[in-house]
Amino acid sequence: MTRRRAAKTVPTTLTRHELLVGLHQRLRPRTYLEIGVATGASLALSRVPSIGIDPAYQVVEELHAKVRLARAKSDDYFAAEDPKQWLGGPIDLAFIDGMHLFEFALRDFMNVEKHSRWSTVVVFDDMLPRDVDEAARGRHTKAWTGDVFWVAEVLRAYRPDLTVFPVDTRPTGVVVVTGLDPDSTVLEDAYDEILAKYVHDDPQPVPDAVLRRKGAWDARKLLNLPLWGCLHRGAWPLHTRAQGLREISEAIERPAEYRRRRRAVSERVRRLAGGVTQRPLSRAS
Repeated sequence: MTRRRAAKTVPTTLTRHELLVGLHQRLRPRTYLEIGVATGASLALSRVPSIGIDPAYQVVEELHAKVRLARAKSDDYFAAEDPKQWLGGPIDLAFIDGMHLFEFALRDFMNVEKHSRWSTVVVFDDMLPRDVDEAARGRHTKAWTGDVFWVAEVLRAYRPDLTVFPVDTRPTGVVVVTGLDPDSTVLEDAYDEILAKYVHDDPQPVPDAVLRRKGAWDARKLLNLPLWGCLHRGAWPLHTRAQGLREISEAIERPAEYRRRRRAVSERVRRLAGGVTQRPLSRAS
């Protein structure tokens, strides 16, 4: 009698790095910035001019892009450097995985936003802790998210103009943010008030929705939205933030309608381009 081999369970949830691969493929960013480089596993996914910031990086992965590594704390880096100068333009995609304390992650976002455009995409790692211990400010577990999950709460409360996606990724979830405004000072102006309200002693009062990942997007469904082409076009001249925010909403809320409209626009452009003919040169008399 032969024993049947137990079928291997294939995880249906993407890892954070698999999500990043998908974002690189669909967004097609021109520039990339990362806070918290560590061994370079996520930085190695980039194929465009990239900046990596980490005071103690130990890169062992092979990097495939033009990269500038900064061995510095992120606050010190942004106080001394303008990443746009080295990148040649605003940040298109940023990955924030630095110090796992709420106020550090919030400042990282504030600094990235100053060097962004409305179509910039920011990904925060470790945003969906699996239990209260994992979410502690004082680390006492092997897997540790810290209290950075509060950043999403703050962005929703203070910056309703932003689009904030919690995403169910392995192991500890991410949050994707777009619709940025480099001219906004809302978070900076309210910074002390925010810290007084959201920095808590342990154990953290983690909302049930965070622990249970209520409302979190499936990463594949998020990547399949027609959103990323809209954001890639955000660098086009005369593409205003107001127009971009309307497109973001349409691409999320009415994806089929958005796709039809974009196909119609592309077809009109193609026909116009095909109908343009060059004037024949007049013959010399």
